[in-house]
Amino acid sequence: MPRTFSLPDLGEGLIEAEIIAVLVREGDVIREDAPLLEVETDKAQVEIPSPMGGRVETIHVRPGQTVKVGAPLVTFADAAPAVSAPPRPSAAPPTMPAARAAPAARAAGSVAATPATRRLARELGVDLGAVRGSGPGGRVLDADVRAAAPGQPARAAAPVRPAEPAGPATPLERIGPEPPPLPRFEQWGPVERAPLSHLRRTIAHRMTLSATLIPHVTHFDRADITDLDAIITRNLEAARGRGVTLTLTAFLLRAAALALVRHPTFNASLDPAAGEMILKRYYHLGVAVATERGLIVPVLRDVERKPVLEIARELGALAQRVREGKATLEDLRGGTFTLTNMGALGGTAALPIINYPEVAILGVARARLEPVVRGGQIVPRLLLPLTLTFDHRVADGADGARFAAEIVGMLEAPERLLGEW
Repeated sequence: MPRTFSLPDLGEGLIEAEIIAVLVREGDVIREDAPLLEVETDKAQVEIPSPMGGRVETIHVRPGQTVKVGAPLVTFADAAPAVSAPPRPSAAPPTMPAARAAPAARAAGSVAATPATRRLARELGVDLGAVRGSGPGGRVLDADVRAAAPGQPARAAAPVRPAEPAGPATPLERIGPEPPPLPRFEQWGPVERAPLSHLRRTIAHRMTLSATLIPHVTHFDRADITDLDAIITRNLEAARGRGVTLTLTAFLLRAAALALVRHPTFNASLDPAAGEMILKRYYHLGVAVATERGLIVPVLRDVERKPVLEIARELGALAQRVREGKATLEDLRGGTFTLTNMGALGGTAALPIINYPEVAILGVARARLEPVVRGGQIVPRLLLPLTLTFDHRVADGADGARFAAEIVGMLEAPERLLGEW
């Protein structure tokens, strides 16, 4: 009988995905673990490998289509045997250890790893079956794969794939009361309808969920970052020499993480059904990154433990993966607090919406030179506007003011942030 491969459970409560690209054609004979489809979930764009080898008999999906977990993707004919992959050229020396041999489909197929991690292993020639996973439940992470392939050159950037035609529009899931019907805009002039992308529908859903469920309150403040800006400027070239782009965002992340340690209410989630607040004792900070597809929030882990240069290095690599569409689910989940820096785009302030189920978000606008009275004299100082939006169910205005003041204090005394940076 023919064998049908359906959309697997991708974890993290994901129930659907949008088909970005179909990487095989009907009639193709492929090996197990070969790239089959590229899909975009609520969290990332990932590649799905084939769980079996054989001839592709029927492709049930098309680019732009949104499918639910369990929906059929590809049917294989059982007559054709699985084929072996041709040898992959390797830049490794002939004495390459066994852990870096070309991956065996029978061993790699049983390893817990995301599709993107499997793709990375194929590109680096790493046998997943020989890699010890450091993720939850022994899951193999990207870092584990890279550690098993020391000395490998950096991967070249993948070619940009032309945008696929948009599929039919899918209605947004309704949250809250039934909205009134829209007027017929055509009666006043020509209109054009464009279906929302899967990512834009996800953003719309999550923002509506947050704004509907969470009573938002925002505290405004400003930090004098004149001295901090001087430190960044003095060390730009030295940081570049170490392969790091030093930015204000790295200092903001460290300041926020250290402040969260002292104000754990803002590093929490609320469980209304249980009447409990979940205080997280880890500090994984999300950073809003603008991409051509929409706003994506990758996560830096254990920020409170890391010096500024390491934060800056990780942030640069993470943002690059997001913009190139290479971010994995591991890159985008587990955040406890979010930072959005809109300074590069201008503006004087903004009211960011909380990234549910978190309870707070810090927004930063463009710093400007302003006259400030210091020691009885008016002097120019670089002032940075900050807006802290938080869930009023878990914190009061005074709590928000104290938390924001903690962040401002560290930005204005940057030696507190440097440490062994």
